[in-house]
Amino acid sequence: MFKRILLPVDGSEGAFEALKVAVEMQKIHGSELMILSVYRHHSLREASMSMVRPREPEHMDDLMQSYSKEVAESFRKYAIEHGSQGVRAFVKSGHTAKTIVEFAEKNKVDLIIIGSHGLGDAETFLVGGVSQKVVGMAKSPVMVV
Repeated sequence: MFKRILLPVDGSEGAFEALKVAVEMQKIHGSELMILSVYRHHSLREASMSMVRPREPEHMDDLMQSYSKEVAESFRKYAIEHGSQGVRAFVKSGHTAKTIVEFAEKNKVDLIIIGSHGLGDAETFLVGGVSQKVVGMAKSPVMVV
């Protein structure tokens, strides 16, 4: 039924719980499992807002990209260790929910499995979390774990 499953991850406990479900769904349906970690571009404006930056890395985007790669790869390894086959990991930069939905559409994903709570900040409580936005924007079914 599901040929391609997308699992957006951010390293949170919610994403890890979603991973467990995605692995089981992937094994049941013989699906391809696509793990996606999205990092947000760190703008010069944001950098200039911080008054104290001891030993700040010169390229914050590089640091954020590196973290996203580590997260995606660790989730991929877990999936493989727990019996998944056909697992690929991806890293993208952009607005999280929009990037997830665009990735899903471009890759003809049949199901998105996402954690209900991630590593969001205080803004999440005011405008809704990533999972809520993905549910509202996605054309494919979304399972929130």
